[in-house]
Amino acid sequence: MLIEAGKEWVVDATGCEASSLRDLPRLKDIVALLVSELRLSVVGTPQWHVFPGEAGVTGLLLLAESHVALHTFPELGLATFNLYCCRPRAPWPWEQRLSSLLGAKAVTVRSFDRGEAARTTPVETNVSVVTDSEGT
Repeated sequence: MLIEAGKEWVVDATGCEASSLRDLPRLKDIVALLVSELRLSVVGTPQWHVFPGEAGVTGLLLLAESHVALHTFPELGLATFNLYCCRPRAPWPWEQRLSSLLGAKAVTVRSFDRGEAARTTPVETNVSVVTDSEGT
């Protein structure tokens, strides 16, 4: 019997505007949009940590479906996301949203199945990279 335990997305957005990666309200809005559009269920209180000075933000939401985590690195222009859903979900338009909301120049999305289904599927099953029109 094949046991499917959901899908996980690992996302790197590079070339982001540093100020956006320190902007807690903006980051909360992005995660809220993700949760809303995918119809996810937040369990408990989201946890956010803003690092001092020019450093970034870490966020973690426990979901009935599993979790979503966000880490930003303004000094690198990088935002990293991890979303794990134990129930099927349509792909979220990571590239469009993060380009628009964080100024990302490139977004790499890796997704893979969890559980026994993962044994027959390569780790990086769906990799997409989107760069800005200048190719940077």
